[in-house]
Amino acid sequence: MESPKYAGFWIRLVAHIVDGFVFSLIIVPLALWLVDFDLSRYSEQGSGTSIVRFVLPMLAVWLFWYYKSATPGKMIFRIKIVDAQTLGRLGIGQTIGRYFAYMVCIIPLFLGFIWVAFDPRKQGFHDKLAGTLVIIEEPKQNENR
Repeated sequence: MESPKYAGFWIRLVAHIVDGFVFSLIIVPLALWLVDFDLSRYSEQGSGTSIVRFVLPMLAVWLFWYYKSATPGKMIFRIKIVDAQTLGRLGIGQTIGRYFAYMVCIIPLFLGFIWVAFDPRKQGFHDKLAGTLVIIEEPKQNENR
């Protein structure tokens, strides 16, 4: 089996920016609706806005990682998250662990994310902790040839 082509720092960063934009198209209107479009109340930490601003995105990311092996931004660039050992789909534990391992990446001045640029397999700290790789999908060849 051929070794996978790893997705590097820049493509992953752009995919993450796209994800932020896509998710905000859903989250911001929902959060504004919960505070009756009163922008002065938008930053309040009420349970409704907290759920929409924090829990909903977390659940969306978990579901995308588990069912699609990618978030919308990654899908646009044909990259996906796979188990580092099998190159197969992630387990539920890996999706949850990878998400919370982002905190480990953030704490030392985002070094855990920057590490992707220097690692031979393009793994950030969150990938190493969760046992994942981010790879570029090869185009599917036409089987009717």
